[in-house]
Amino acid sequence: MSLSRIILSVLSVILLSSCNFKTTNKTDNTASEWIYLFNGKDLEDWTIKINHHDVNDNYANTFRVVDSTLQINYDGYSEFGRRFGHIYYNKPFSSYHLKFEYRFTDQWMEDAPQGTYRNSGVMIHSQDPYTMTKDQDWPTSVEYQILAEKTAGEPRTTANVCTPKTEVFFKGEMDSRHCVPSSSKTYTWNQWLSGEIIVYQDSLIKHIVERDTVLQYTKPQISRGRLDVNDINYKNEGQLLKAGYIALQAEGQGIEFREIKIKTIN
Repeated sequence: MSLSRIILSVLSVILLSSCNFKTTNKTDNTASEWIYLFNGKDLEDWTIKINHHDVNDNYANTFRVVDSTLQINYDGYSEFGRRFGHIYYNKPFSSYHLKFEYRFTDQWMEDAPQGTYRNSGVMIHSQDPYTMTKDQDWPTSVEYQILAEKTAGEPRTTANVCTPKTEVFFKGEMDSRHCVPSSSKTYTWNQWLSGEIIVYQDSLIKHIVERDTVLQYTKPQISRGRLDVNDINYKNEGQLLKAGYIALQAEGQGIEFREIKIKTIN
């Protein structure tokens, strides 16, 4: 691990354990300038972790840049083999406004779990990929879940929250569901959509799709009941997540992202 990565990890841990920041009354007017996380040319400043593979082993070129989009692509796979993957921006964030655009492709690995069809996500407050074990499928994190219409005429909300190895408070109470649905409408899979996440450390998180705020929750925290005993966070049950890494998900469904940008909130 590089010295800069070690320093960032230490700073992230400090933020996770010691901050007590309450900003529910703040607005986006306190934010800094927009910074592009994805430069549209390459994967510089991003780290890859795929289940069963070492950090930065980009198996079968899963993560790639195509026509100025960051693409999750499975044309090099013969089988999915539970290779759940994530690509992480190399800097942790705490309070911020994240924007991105996404569109599903027509790829789907049929040996992936059924629920992954037209399903992807953006992870926030994630653990550092360098702290994950080789065979760890998901990082401890909170997910902005991206879904699209699966069956014509059947509702399927997007911008939901899912909680890999974590839990959140929804409507003032701990919600034990792995995924809490948003109030969004259903979108077809092959259209570009805008997503946004506004994060005030652990005090308030908002999910937005097409400029519509569809979900809010608080107190994201580590859940030992959802952790493997070998996970680095196993003994940190109940620890509030105040900062962490941002990652894009790869779980068997093709998707592409563009216009990934962020501004920090003071």
